[in-house]
Amino acid sequence: MLFFRTMKSLVLFFLISAISLSTFAQGTDFIILKRGAKQKTQIRYYPGETITYKSTKIDYFVTDVIQSIDQNYIYLSENILSPETITEIDIRDKDRRNGTLRAMTVLTLSAGVILLGAESINSIYQSHEFSISSGVGLASGILIGTGLAMLPLRYKTFKNSGRNKIQLIQMRMD
Repeated sequence: MLFFRTMKSLVLFFLISAISLSTFAQGTDFIILKRGAKQKTQIRYYPGETITYKSTKIDYFVTDVIQSIDQNYIYLSENILSPETITEIDIRDKDRRNGTLRAMTVLTLSAGVILLGAESINSIYQSHEFSISSGVGLASGILIGTGLAMLPLRYKTFKNSGRNKIQLIQMRMD
């Protein structure tokens, strides 16, 4: 019985080791959009993902799927691009900071609405008539106004100019 338990553990160990070594041995190519040296401002696109871009040849945004990445070119399903020909990339869905902005907007809007709702329910329960005090009305108005002012704040595009750079990274274990 002890022999089978030891053999089972040994086989499991070798299986996990083989899987982990094979995953570490595979390289991953990706496109990195850099806005300076901070890693927070870097956005990565991997093969298989969709990318929406505007190039020097096409003056409108085109959405395409990244097939593979070479040292100098990005191979898309319907086009081949070099990083220098890309003028802008749409990053609305890709940038992590947009999620934070969206969460802060929803938080301030909902806090204002909940404050108004709680005050109105409380006034109806206590005095049997609808009323909102001026302090609560002012505070909820400020919260709702701040939330509405934050709605258009999003990182929309990445312009390939100045300090912003598009780099092609190849991480292969040859």
